Amino acid sequence: MFESILIANRGEIACRIARTSRRLGIRVIAVYSDADRGARHVREADVAVRIGPADATRSYLDADAIIRAALETGASAIHPGYGFLSESTQLVNRCAEHGIAWIGPRGDVIERMGSKIESKRIAADAGVPCVPGYHGDNQKLEHLLEQARAIGAPLLIKASAGGGGKGMRRVDDLDDFAAQLSMAKQEALRAFGDDRVLIEKLILRPRHLEVQLAGDRHGNLVHLFERECSIQRNYQKVFEEAPAPRLAPAVREKLLDAALKLGNAIGYDSLGTVEFVLAEDADTPYFLEMNTRLQVEHPVTEMVTGLDLVELQIRIAAGEPLPMQQDAVAVTGWAVEARINCEDPAHGHRPEFGTVARYSEPALAGVRVDSGIESGSEIAPHYDSMIAKVIGYGATRTQAVERLRAGLGAFEAAGIGTNQSLLCAIADHSLFRAGRLTTGFLAEAFPGGWHDDPADFRYAVCAAVLHRLAARSAPGPDYWHRQSGHRFMAAHTA
Repeated sequence: MFESILIANRGEIACRIARTSRRLGIRVIAVYSDADRGARHVREADVAVRIGPADATRSYLDADAIIRAALETGASAIHPGYGFLSESTQLVNRCAEHGIAWIGPRGDVIERMGSKIESKRIAADAGVPCVPGYHGDNQKLEHLLEQARAIGAPLLIKASAGGGGKGMRRVDDLDDFAAQLSMAKQEALRAFGDDRVLIEKLILRPRHLEVQLAGDRHGNLVHLFERECSIQRNYQKVFEEAPAPRLAPAVREKLLDAALKLGNAIGYDSLGTVEFVLAEDADTPYFLEMNTRLQVEHPVTEMVTGLDLVELQIRIAAGEPLPMQQDAVAVTGWAVEARINCEDPAHGHRPEFGTVARYSEPALAGVRVDSGIESGSEIAPHYDSMIAKVIGYGATRTQAVERLRAGLGAFEAAGIGTNQSLLCAIADHSLFRAGRLTTGFLAEAFPGGWHDDPADFRYAVCAAVLHRLAARSAPGPDYWHRQSGHRFMAAHTA
């Protein structure tokens, strides 16, 4: 086991990784930019090192600054979290040069799966169905236009090195293809330094599903079941849950089998997620991409499997074999997560900045909060707008949603604007309650856009207070701290 881990990240994920590291007796090393000097993840660490100014390119995205901090503090390993340098072969290579362990997959795997073109080739060779389209090397306009005509509209142009919707353009009329291609390439070059694109048939009314994989350095690989991530805004996830609702057993089997085929094909040796798209009411999930890192939505998998995924990552990187076989992994209950962002959804999701005047997390049965803020935290414009995640867990989906709803109503971050009211409205919506989810959910549920109703939010707060009082009088189990939550780790923590 490692003596110390440097967390090359910030905010809620840095706090999340630190929590597991402390439980394992590992010294926690934080890094921070000037904007984060007083941040929660810095205060909670054993050691903290300044790595640069507020600009992420000169701090959290500076691999050399991260390595200097690791050498200065004697870090045994580096955990990248997600975002920033989590899928950077540059940082992986720097770690290898200096004898620092990397908590993640091999560099060659990150590189191959980081290319949407290469990853689809690997998937196809492994017998995993892919969305019909063009994933070739010829990037000349004439050739791409010819391929687009063969695929037919509607279609998507996607940056090969992309993610988060960057470098992605929908084309409904092929006369507009050249203009959209130019914009997609320009955006891809700015965001990723790579303007290569692929073209795919646009699946109308799709579901976005993903499978969590765990592999070790001894050739073992298991899936940890699936997650539903269909509720999205501009290709950014808003709600996630596990397991996926309304998924036929035969389709689930195809989904899990496809993810394992891909993971085995590349010899995957860490935590990673294989993402798929499934047309509504269809039975064939198509491979989209693989994320070779921890996902934002990992808590829902933790809640239903009882596993600590960060602990798994750490133990795998330390050379330990997986502590369980596939038949020992099971799903118990249901978990639903909502992402709390500092933004105004009623006005185009514009960013919100300021100081958190008062902060309070719900103390309710079956509710978990992963957060990176506290009272006095400064929300600045330099980084991602997500500040926390609220997760509801229950024996059934209905109970999980009710607990999530109560948690959202009781969560308080006063002094800053958040999307909390929108999240409550989603959790209340009949389509959501029925589990009828596609990537077009928001447009379908709120035609013409969503607009805040203060009365609805006041009702949510009152309901949450009543729920809290009831929970105090009849306390339920804490599903995050329940002892069985680490049942597969017993052999290593005894």
